Amino acid sequence: GFGLEFKQPVIVAEALAEAAVHAIWLSPFFTGAEKLAKESQTSKTLSQLVEDVDSEEKLKASARWADGNKIRDGILKRAPQEMIHHASKYHVPLDQLSQKTAEMMDATVFYTAAAQHPPKAIKIDFFFMHCVNASIFWPTFNALSWISDENKCRLLEWKGRLDLVMYVSRGTPPLLKEEIEAYTAETGKDVTWNTLAERLFRVKRDDGHAVKLLRALGTAEKVCRELKGGKVQKDQWLGIGRMVVDSVEAVQGSDQSPWARSVGFDKAWDDVKDRPAKTSL
Repeated sequence: GFGLEFKQPVIVAEALAEAAVHAIWLSPFFTGAEKLAKESQTSKTLSQLVEDVDSEEKLKASARWADGNKIRDGILKRAPQEMIHHASKYHVPLDQLSQKTAEMMDATVFYTAAAQHPPKAIKIDFFFMHCVNASIFWPTFNALSWISDENKCRLLEWKGRLDLVMYVSRGTPPLLKEEIEAYTAETGKDVTWNTLAERLFRVKRDDGHAVKLLRALGTAEKVCRELKGGKVQKDQWLGIGRMVVDSVEAVQGSDQSPWARSVGFDKAWDDVKDRPAKTSL
């Protein structure tokens, strides 16, 4: 994605080489969902499907904390057909590519930011973060003339289906929109994407994940500007950006990770400190 965006053919070649030797255990999921999708007329947004899988008890129980790989060893072993069934309902019609791209970005940003665990400190899930970071590639893909519209839609369908299985794999955490609302309400008028980026630039322990996440959030805000009925409200993007920066800054000078991992499981929060108690005068 970055190789195409910044026109770096060597990076593109490296990415293709890595893809060529990557394990293919996800193939039955992707091909199974694609085949079933062709037989189905049902079409839902990614956010609607996130709500659907949250009410599927067998699917919710399919990933376990002890699983080495919660998709491969959990979902695809214990509830493969249920996962394929829900994923097959994600379609991208040719005339809705732009809208569906925005919907995908909105959905992944929302579940990444809303998956909190009060009274524990704000944390972003390491795996969800990658769903958002990868979303930034789709405006680039969609603008390339040498990729057919059919393949652009197919790329987005596979991305959305993987985003869905990723949500299930982290334990289908409750999504608390009030966490985003509260952070947005406390975000001052002086907060901008530039001021947030400057703060991240001073973070010594970021290996690039946080900076890429902030950039992806800023891009998603632009792409989703005209989206109707999205989960993330227009005034909340900077609030989510501040959640990211605050949570990364909070662990500077400590041995704590800036990220939580598999936030739908209580054990993911064992080593996360509680939020400071608020005082009132």
